[in-house]
Amino acid sequence: MSLPHAILTALLEKPSSGLELTRRFDRSIGYFWSSTHQQIYRELGKLEQAGQIRALPAAAPARGQKKEYEVLPPGREELAAWVALPEDPRPVRDPLLLRMRAAAVVGVNGMGAELRRHLALHESQLEEYRGIEERDFTPAPTTDEGRLRHLVLRGGIDLETFWTGWLTRAIGELDAP
Repeated sequence: MSLPHAILTALLEKPSSGLELTRRFDRSIGYFWSSTHQQIYRELGKLEQAGQIRALPAAAPARGQKKEYEVLPPGREELAAWVALPEDPRPVRDPLLLRMRAAAVVGVNGMGAELRRHLALHESQLEEYRGIEERDFTPAPTTDEGRLRHLVLRGGIDLETFWTGWLTRAIGELDAP
C-alpha cells in the first residue's frame, strides 16, 4: 500500500483539507497505515501536480485559509487500477520477534517485562477497536462500503486478538520453571 493511495481513498470518502486529512489519518487510516503530517502534505502537493486531485475553490478569499482537496477523474482511475492489482502478502517484520530470537542467544534479561508491556498495549488497542465496532458498526452494515470498512476493522480486531493470545502464551512459557 502506498501513501498516495491512502490519501486518494480518504479524499474520495470526503473532500478535506490537509489538516482534516491528518486528523482523519490519526483516527482511522492510521490504525493500519501510519504517516506523518509532513508526509501527507508533501503527497498532497505531488498528487495535485500529477493532476489527480485539486484544491476546491474557496467560498471567500481569506488570508491563511486552508485548501480543501477533491479527487479528479485521473486520481479515481489510479486508485481503481491500484485496487485491481494483485499483491502478495508481506512477511512479518516485527522487532519484538527478532529481539526474542536474540534473547534466546544472549539471555532473557528484561524480556518478560517487555512482553507484558506489549501485552498491555495490544489489550488497549483491542479495547479501542471493539469500542469503534460497537459505536460505528452496530447494527451490522448493509452496504458493500459499510461491510468493507467493517472488515478492515475486524482485521484489526483479529490481529490484536492474535497478539494478546500469543503474548499471554509467551509470557506463560517464559515464566515457567
